[in-house]
Amino acid sequence: MSDDFETITIDDAKALGEGMLLAAGYSEDHARTITDCVVRAQVDECHSHGLYRLISCLELIERGKVDPAATPVVEDRAPAIVRADARRGVSLVAFGAGLPVLAEKARHCGIAALAVNNCFHFSALWPEVERIADEGLVAIAVTVSHAWVAPAGGSRPVFGTNPFSFGWPRPGKHPFVFDFATSAIARGDIELHRRTQTPLPEGTAIDADGKPTTDPEEAVDGAMLTFGGHKGSALSAMIELLAGPLIGDLTSAESMAFDDDAKVTPFHGELIIALDPASFMGHAALDNLKRGETLFDAIEGQGARLPSARRYRARARNAKAGAMPVRTNVLDELRTRAAASTPKSN
Repeated sequence: MSDDFETITIDDAKALGEGMLLAAGYSEDHARTITDCVVRAQVDECHSHGLYRLISCLELIERGKVDPAATPVVEDRAPAIVRADARRGVSLVAFGAGLPVLAEKARHCGIAALAVNNCFHFSALWPEVERIADEGLVAIAVTVSHAWVAPAGGSRPVFGTNPFSFGWPRPGKHPFVFDFATSAIARGDIELHRRTQTPLPEGTAIDADGKPTTDPEEAVDGAMLTFGGHKGSALSAMIELLAGPLIGDLTSAESMAFDDDAKVTPFHGELIIALDPASFMGHAALDNLKRGETLFDAIEGQGARLPSARRYRARARNAKAGAMPVRTNVLDELRTRAAASTPKSN
């Protein structure tokens, strides 16, 4: 392992995460849910969404934004629509409360939507869609963030990183999952580049004057760019509308205004759609899912990689070892914070 990384056991990581969050004031439900998510991402070697995200969750409570003990309220809005109000808690707690109702409605109606409102969303979207796909359902999820990203042809932030995620069930296999920001790079990756003082990839950001930059500090003061120029920009605008006005929640610009320079995790909403293959195809559902396997075989058969394949390989490798690599500077900061929150003995 490189000197920039350290190996920590999965059990120690869980104990570290839950202990820090409980000491900070999070409820047991919040502490467990947050820790499960970041450890799962770390096991998959998604460093920008792994243990590093504990820091942003601690900052949320330190700066008085989150309700660390919020209990979500699930509301049956319509035959195929359910709303989970996070009540200024963390999104994944509300998602967990709304998921059983979403799955039930999808199987009854063939398609259903879950609106998660008034939440702080710190994670990737793939944990949500993977859980839905594990239920045998097809999943789509979108959310906004803070206004960090300039539209194509512009120079000032309007959009968030605005991720889009999709999950497809594969009987007997890990689901086909992709999760990508409509920005050219994830915000978490910019923060990791800033912490390690390494340059950004070209074409991902502009400075305060609208000029291209690879300096992460200049990018923070300027704006991120969408992937694919006008195409990514249009997708980002679509996500602003779907996860904002459609479900009665904040846009990225409104989330930034709500933040009021606290510089914490975005506060907004999330739209999740679930589709039931059995409702569309009846007894032919399994045969048609197998047709999807023909598509995947055609992709992999020519040497191309399916999205999430790298994550799944890392998951198997690290789960077998019972440990995973973490950036040393991230672990150092977490341990320093943990030591500071531990009461001193007399």
